[in-house]
Amino acid sequence: MQVAVGLFPGFTVLDAIGPYQVFAEHPDMDTVVCAAHRGRLDDEDRELHFDIEHTFDEIPRPDILLVPGGCTPTRIPEAYQPVIDWIRGAHEHTTYTTSVCTGSLLLGAAGLLDGLQATTHWRSYDRLRAYGAEPTAQRVVTQGKIITGAGVSAGIDLALAVVAKLHGAETAQAIQLQIEYDPQPPFDTGAPPKVPPSVRELTDALAARTDGDARKRLWPEGRGYPAAG
Repeated sequence: MQVAVGLFPGFTVLDAIGPYQVFAEHPDMDTVVCAAHRGRLDDEDRELHFDIEHTFDEIPRPDILLVPGGCTPTRIPEAYQPVIDWIRGAHEHTTYTTSVCTGSLLLGAAGLLDGLQATTHWRSYDRLRAYGAEPTAQRVVTQGKIITGAGVSAGIDLALAVVAKLHGAETAQAIQLQIEYDPQPPFDTGAPPKVPPSVRELTDALAARTDGDARKRLWPEGRGYPAAG
């Protein structure tokens, strides 16, 4: 069984690597990473550089498709079009088509979410709704063969859910034990309803700075970055 993790410029590393680690633990799941072109591909911070060996054209019919989120401005840059086209074509043949975080916006851009419940990062519910989806705050949402995960760390939960569907709950539990996925965070502030206004304000301020910096690095003025709005 082939699992394909489809990457694009500015993807969020944990969105992709969390599920990749889960899938890679199963000996019968051939997990590959692909993108539009071979060679170097940068994450959203341009601090981690991936050496891509497989193109989308080489992985046209994966059994499991997973697309992470990333630095996705309001209007998706042309650089994301290859992954959107790949999603649209590969979806016809997948057993499961999945996304993590704002990767669901790419599923939406591919025309896959109209009328379906789906999830994404909590900041992007309105953008998800614009693609015809019904946003939900659930951590993992299954609608037929489309499975969407909430923000960033939810990719591990999503991948374990996929393994359970394919190979049974005990196998998923064994993989969870193998990767010692036993979350015990120091704070119970992982969702907006759980935080006081001061933490939300600080979160907004930090996100504005990091998102702005990432977008400038990835899409400098005059090089394809679309204006927000």
